[in-house]
Amino acid sequence: MAVTLSDLKGKTVGACVSGGLDSRTICKVMTEAGISVIGFSADLGQPDEKDINDIKKRMALAGVDTIIVDLKNEMAEACFAAVKAQAMYDGGYWNSTGIGRAVTMKGLLPEMKKRKCAAIVHGATGRGNDQMRIERYTNVFEPKMLVYAPWRDAELLKKFPGRTQMCEYLASFGIPAPAKKAKKYSTDANIAGLSHEAEDLESIETSMLIVNPTMGVWPQKAPNKVEEISIRFSKGRAVQINGKDVTPLEAVQLANAIGGRNGIGMKHALENRIIGTKSRGVYEAPGMELLGTALRYLYQAVMDRRSALLFGQLSRLVADQIYDGRYFDPVTQAAQAAIDVWAKQANGTVKLGLYKGNIFFNALSGCKASLYNEADSSMEASNGLNPVSSQGFAEIQSVEAKMLALSGQIK
Repeated sequence: MAVTLSDLKGKTVGACVSGGLDSRTICKVMTEAGISVIGFSADLGQPDEKDINDIKKRMALAGVDTIIVDLKNEMAEACFAAVKAQAMYDGGYWNSTGIGRAVTMKGLLPEMKKRKCAAIVHGATGRGNDQMRIERYTNVFEPKMLVYAPWRDAELLKKFPGRTQMCEYLASFGIPAPAKKAKKYSTDANIAGLSHEAEDLESIETSMLIVNPTMGVWPQKAPNKVEEISIRFSKGRAVQINGKDVTPLEAVQLANAIGGRNGIGMKHALENRIIGTKSRGVYEAPGMELLGTALRYLYQAVMDRRSALLFGQLSRLVADQIYDGRYFDPVTQAAQAAIDVWAKQANGTVKLGLYKGNIFFNALSGCKASLYNEADSSMEASNGLNPVSSQGFAEIQSVEAKMLALSGQIK
């Protein structure tokens, strides 16, 4: 049953806030309704926030104290898990928002509980994915906590059909409204990447090039020379970049910088939302794309054909689970545990060349578990597979093929 403002009167609630117009409006409405509001926001290394503490300043204008929870390391670990699983959704989207919601909710809910919040309030719309993700994670970790979704509240929607009404409402309390956005789309950002959607991007006749990249540049604006990079992996985790030891957070940050300046990781998709509609998105994920591609070359060396088939199925499963807000479900954990069987063999150094949005394979070294044998694959005389031995295999294969023909099953 939907939670209403009257259900929350006299209670303390934890509001997920960004400091924007929606956040200020919702929080002011709640405080005027006799609800005690504490703001919460996660520091996920958002590249579009110059100073994460600015959120506290913006929310203070609406009379709300905000707690910033540093989750950058947890976010980096989740990025590593997604790269290890090659967990890309429709159009090669690296699930940056889905990963971010999982990390955010697991990190914020304990802080809300610590402050005796009876309910969580979120500003996700009734048409998107985040309402489902936020509420499912709340139900998983704090099943007794109430959830209030203002933008599914018919009365609130009637009162605030658009930006103009919200600005007027805040102005009546002397609260300055955020300046009107110059951008022609909305953005959700964290260290994994940025998702751009809505407004002008809703028309599929509008080019994705209207987006002004935050983490890098469009390929055509990247340098006119190849940049070489080496990444060393241990058990599917990047532990060294260009010879320098890195933590997961440092690895993602450095990969973002290197990939971004070379136009890596710009994607477009008409993705399938959880609720069944389609959404258009333009995505930036330079670091995830760089690390993911490097690891993929390593996986190609250590996986046999049937392993690659099963890995692909598990990879898609994990990607769907992250997207659907089911990151912590048993099936997700089981799939990731299976993926670790191959990841523990993914040890070695991958050398790549980056050029205007492209990633070129240069070399692979130090991979003891590699199944690749030059002698076996050589077209020249070698000590590898004896080509004469293939005659018997070819004859055995022909038995079934001939019977399918003779029986008339294949015409």
